[in-house]
Amino acid sequence: MFRSRSPLRIGLAGGGTDVSPFSNLYGGAILNATISMYAYAVIEPTETNTIEFCSIDTKENLTYETTDQLTLDGRLDLIKGLCNRMFAMSGKKNLSFKLSTYVDAPPGSGLGSSSTLAVSILGAFSEWQKIPFGEYDLAHLAYEIERVDLKMAGGKQDQYAAAFGGFNFMEFYDNDKVIVNPLRIKQDYINELEFSILLYHTGMGRNSSHLIEKQSQNITDNQSDAIKATMKLKEQAVYMKEALLKGNLREIGEILDYGWTHKKKVAKGVTMPIIDEIYETAKKAGATGGKISGAGGGGFMMFYCPGNTRYSVIEALKPFGGEFRRFNFTSLGNSTWKSKR
Repeated sequence: MFRSRSPLRIGLAGGGTDVSPFSNLYGGAILNATISMYAYAVIEPTETNTIEFCSIDTKENLTYETTDQLTLDGRLDLIKGLCNRMFAMSGKKNLSFKLSTYVDAPPGSGLGSSSTLAVSILGAFSEWQKIPFGEYDLAHLAYEIERVDLKMAGGKQDQYAAAFGGFNFMEFYDNDKVIVNPLRIKQDYINELEFSILLYHTGMGRNSSHLIEKQSQNITDNQSDAIKATMKLKEQAVYMKEALLKGNLREIGEILDYGWTHKKKVAKGVTMPIIDEIYETAKKAGATGGKISGAGGGGFMMFYCPGNTRYSVIEALKPFGGEFRRFNFTSLGNSTWKSKR
C-alpha cells in the first residue's frame, strides 16, 4: 500500500491575490500556515483489471475496467483528472489499483481541501511509480491539472502550502512563477498563535469556484474598487509577515480585521448577514479580528482572541450552532510512505 498525506492550511493574509488575472498583472502575496488537519490518499495495486475509487469522507465509490484514459463525467472528476495525467507520466499501460481518499475537513471548508487532496494523490502515485517530485514540481503539477486540464477556478496558494508545509510567505507572478519563502518563526510565537486563534466551522458550505470566478471577472473588467481592495490584501500579507517575525502578536487581530474589511469589497458573496453577525459577535466577546477562510461565503472562520478571551468568544458563538476545531501548526508538507497490507 502506498500512502500519502498533505496538510490543510489556514490563510492568514493576502487571500485572493494568487488568483489570475490579478497575480499576472500586479503580482500577488500570501501568508499561510499548514495545520494538523490532512488530506490522505492510499493506493493499493490489484490484479482485478479494474480501477476503483473510494472517497471515504464523501461516501462515493466508483469502479471501472482498466483504462489509460478515464472519462470525465462529473463524478470524482478531480481524482480522474489526476489519474489521467499520472497514467501518461508513468508510461505504463492498464494499471489496476484501488485509490482511497479521506479529508479531515468537509467540502467547501475554505481550508484548501481539494488542492491538498490533489497533492496527496500525486504523492501516492509518485511513491508507487517512483516518479521523483520536488516541492515546486509537485505543487505546480497539481495546479496545472486542476486549473488547466480540469478548468477548475482557483488560485495557486493551496497546492504550494500542501507541498511545502509550515509558515510561508508566497509570491505569485505572471507565467505561473511562484516563490515560496519559508518563515522562521519562534516556537513561543507559534504556541501563542495556537492558543489565540480559534478555528470555527460555520456549518455552511459554499461554492468557491463561483466566488473566484466573480473575483477574477471584476479584475478583468478593471473594476477599480475590486482592484484597490485586492491591493490592500497584498499589503496585508506584508504586515502579517512583519508581525509574525518580530513577535508583534497583539497586532495580528487588527491585521486580520484590516484584511476582512477589504476582502468583502473584492466580490459580492464573500459575506452574508449571518457571517457578519457571527463576526461582530466574536469581536464584542473579545476577539480583535478575524476572517473567513478561503474565498468566502461559508466554511471555516478564524478569530484572533488575545489573552484569555478565547473562552468568552466560544461562549458567545454557541447560539450560532457552529463547531470549533482544535489544531496545531505543522512544519511538514506532503509525506509519502509504503505500508504492508
